[in-house]
Amino acid sequence: MKALTFKRKPAKFAAAMVAGRIAPGAGAKVGPLSLRDVDPPELPGPSWVRVRPRLSGICGSDLATIDGTSSRWFEPIVSFPFTPGHEIVGDLDDGRRVVVVPVLSCATRGFSPVCPACADGRINHCERIGFGDLEPGLQCGFCESTGGGWSTLMVAHESQLVPVPDELSDEAAVLVEPTACAVHAAAEVEADRVALIGAGTLGLLTIAALRARRPDVEILATAKHPHQRTLARELGADRVVAPGELDRAVRAMSGTMRYDSGQLGGGIAATVDCVGSADSLAQALRITAPGGTIHAVGMPGVTTLDLTPLWQREVALRGAYAYERPDFDTALELVARHDLGRLVTATYPLRQYEEAIAHAAHAGVRGAVKIAFDLRSEKERENL
Repeated sequence: MKALTFKRKPAKFAAAMVAGRIAPGAGAKVGPLSLRDVDPPELPGPSWVRVRPRLSGICGSDLATIDGTSSRWFEPIVSFPFTPGHEIVGDLDDGRRVVVVPVLSCATRGFSPVCPACADGRINHCERIGFGDLEPGLQCGFCESTGGGWSTLMVAHESQLVPVPDELSDEAAVLVEPTACAVHAAAEVEADRVALIGAGTLGLLTIAALRARRPDVEILATAKHPHQRTLARELGADRVVAPGELDRAVRAMSGTMRYDSGQLGGGIAATVDCVGSADSLAQALRITAPGGTIHAVGMPGVTTLDLTPLWQREVALRGAYAYERPDFDTALELVARHDLGRLVTATYPLRQYEEAIAHAAHAGVRGAVKIAFDLRSEKERENL
């Protein structure tokens, strides 16, 4: 079978880090990622099935891995060589079309009884992601045992399968997993006014999830590019501004005073950061009111950050990782209601992976949102 594989090759990883700093996505040309003929992953047990991906998305965590900017925190919970791809819609041997819940929790790892978090349905808080019957792996796409969506075949546990309704397109279905992330994040936001930083895929989906959960919430969002501003408004943002205009907009919205330095005396009760960079987190700290909460939804890289305002203003910084299983049911409804499949801007065959990753890394400036690998064509499979 064909698969894009990521091997543990320190020299190539270092080259990817250098290339990625020069041009985002360039790590695909020089790094440890390559298209190979590999043996299909074996079924780890009787509750496992084969999944043949139809579409598999390229997300920010994939790009960070390819460009060598992801945190070393992940090293104990990744196994090599792995096949990336955790946004997956695919076919089972019996013909069913499914979305894969990629988190590798206790049920997939053969633990009985399961840990307290999994018993409570919080698979995103599983304590055993590096142990059990599988090689270490936070999710499918980072685990040697399961494979990932950037291939013609992977394996998944029955507990990870979400049936896709016939009326939902593959383009819509491949957005169910990132939409579940947005649904999970939106459920933690209780403020009546929210500032949301970033209008990439995750930012746009979080706007939609916030609006669906709280029709009366006031959403102020930032977007760099014209198509992002249009989509942000369509999906529920009340006002959309450029990133550099956010501080002023929050000041006007909250009626707060401003110091001569430009710092705000007050701010907004809740900020949702869907970027995860040092700059976006610093901006979130500036605009969040004393006693407010910053929800970090975008996966942060390794950052240097002045946390003095976090302390002085008693701001809470809360992460939002992945989802609980019911979030996928809500995501299916949200994807269908807003026709979110239209956010899939372009698809590529695996053999064009360098071009696909470059497109994903520059999605905003190229007027794109979500880029995915397309493995639906039988002719394409034969010609890989």
